[in-house]
Amino acid sequence: MPRLNVGTATLFDTLIVDHKSLHEFDDIEKLLDWKKIEKIVEGVYNSPEGGASYPPLMMFKAMLLQVWHNLSDVQTEKMLSRDLLFRRFCRLSLTDKIPDHSTISRFRNAMVTKNLYDTLLKEVNDQLAAKGAIVKTGEVSIVDATVIEAHQCRKKPGVNKDNTQDEEAGWSVKKGTKGKTEATFGFKAHVNVDEDGFTKKVQTTAGNVHDSQKAEDILTGSEEEVYGDSAYRSETINEKLAQKGIKNKINQRAYRNNPLTQEQKDYNTLVSGVRYVVERTFGSFKRHYGAGKTRFLGLKKTHGWITTIAIAHNLKKAAVILYSDPSGVKCA
Repeated sequence: MPRLNVGTATLFDTLIVDHKSLHEFDDIEKLLDWKKIEKIVEGVYNSPEGGASYPPLMMFKAMLLQVWHNLSDVQTEKMLSRDLLFRRFCRLSLTDKIPDHSTISRFRNAMVTKNLYDTLLKEVNDQLAAKGAIVKTGEVSIVDATVIEAHQCRKKPGVNKDNTQDEEAGWSVKKGTKGKTEATFGFKAHVNVDEDGFTKKVQTTAGNVHDSQKAEDILTGSEEEVYGDSAYRSETINEKLAQKGIKNKINQRAYRNNPLTQEQKDYNTLVSGVRYVVERTFGSFKRHYGAGKTRFLGLKKTHGWITTIAIAHNLKKAAVILYSDPSGVKCA
């Protein structure tokens, strides 16, 4: 499929007065070999038919901007149209036509169809590890799951009086921090992060899937230690970790008529000093990127969205680690 020619500087672009605000994403630009990212997303458009399309790398960058600023497709279209920083990051000149909200939506759905999100997360993480942002020596995995409310979580009659509730979601029931039972209809993001909060793997399921069922799926296979809350503690998991030579740092679990001993409580307190990092990561996802409730219907679209958030989160974190000093001043 032919590509639209965008990014060619014009006379109008040379008239822009430079300002430090236009360089907000320069550190992120330096993080990656974008040609490798482009090679992955190039597969989104593989049909020789149809009109010229926007460059896939430009569209992927627009998705990152959408996550960083928690924007809808319509809002993203508006910002690409009027914001110089957005245009600069996406390599759009002042005279280039920008993609409308439906084009952004179709590109995202095509990414789902091609199953590219997990590949992109791995590629980004591999490059960040090569840069030294993600540490592979003595690798630690901290696993947990967070509930994401469905976009359509209540039973409502549609146009044909059919139920519009997301049929791929499920009920998650747990005790809240105040001891009350909380029920949420939606999905679960099962996530593996390292000690610095970089997201290594993501699995998305209906909300009624127990955390322990995805424990093995979100391990990398190269970690030396695994941390998790008591929901992951079982004889099966214990045996499998032991077989792989992985240190088991999962919280001890109390059973009926068999409460935790003081030693076990002390152990849980100790390992929770590491395990809290995954909770902090979930907090960032929900507070900064709107991950408390999915924007989309269906499991695959929600997984793609959460994985994009993980990629955007990792890039922001890596830029701070590599290009900022403790005082907040950017390094040369």
